[in-house]
Amino acid sequence: MTLEHLIEFSPEVANARLARQPIVALESTIISHGMPYPQNVQTAREVEAIVREHGAVPATIAVLDGKIRVGLDEAQLEWLGRSPDAMKLSRRDLPFALATGRIGATTVAATMICAQLAGIEVFVTGGIGGVHRGAETSFDISADLQELARTPVAVVCAGAKSILDLALTLEYLETYGVPVISVGQDNFAAFYTRDSGLKADFRIDDPGDQAKFLRAKWALGLGGGAVISNPVPAEAAMPPAVIDGYIAQALSEADAQGISGKSVTPYLLARIKDLSGGASLATNIALVKHNAAVGAALAKALVV
Repeated sequence: MTLEHLIEFSPEVANARLARQPIVALESTIISHGMPYPQNVQTAREVEAIVREHGAVPATIAVLDGKIRVGLDEAQLEWLGRSPDAMKLSRRDLPFALATGRIGATTVAATMICAQLAGIEVFVTGGIGGVHRGAETSFDISADLQELARTPVAVVCAGAKSILDLALTLEYLETYGVPVISVGQDNFAAFYTRDSGLKADFRIDDPGDQAKFLRAKWALGLGGGAVISNPVPAEAAMPPAVIDGYIAQALSEADAQGISGKSVTPYLLARIKDLSGGASLATNIALVKHNAAVGAALAKALVV
């Protein structure tokens, strides 16, 4: 079995590759595990439209019918958005889903892998995974961080999900040499809120300058990706004290119910949505759309 048997491009993405047009990879767990139907499919379509409006080609990635699909059509998006059995795929899960024909949605780590295989250098998501709170006893650290250390793809995000230990997440990224670049402010973004209170490594606002940084990094043979931290728009951000209260309650309830591993993040996001009366979902949608515009600009700058 070869890579050609395992990966299939949509006509739009295949044409963009031939024409050397800018392409932006998009994950699919936000569709299957991050939002309820029908907001998940609607948001996916709107994010793709934003990428196109800003001069790039969107490539939503998922595993369907035993293949990595780079670019999904309307029917495939709908199928993924409605499927209750979609696997949440990270690095370790990709071979299983491909070998068994299971439907699977790609996490940050798996999307980075697939993007690299497809020759795509920019990936847009909501927030990266990271070091979970209490990791000193649970050892619960997202595979996203190791993927950032090894796979040369720039990840545009609204920082790391604020359900995590953000200080330890940044320490982990520093240890593995992953640069954290902030856009529009000096500090690392905190997903639902704009400012984590923690400094990013570098502030680079201009997409052309971001592209120069990445080209220099990769030309030096410094492997791995980079985090492009793009804060949620101010009008869509949640008050820090309010969201921190929801997170604390959701974490306590997850612990009481014995929820662990890859089930933790979907549970917490859904519970926070309920506690906030849907406000957190609106913030999540706004930040992904904002990231799509920034990611498209970076993808265009990288092909110049």
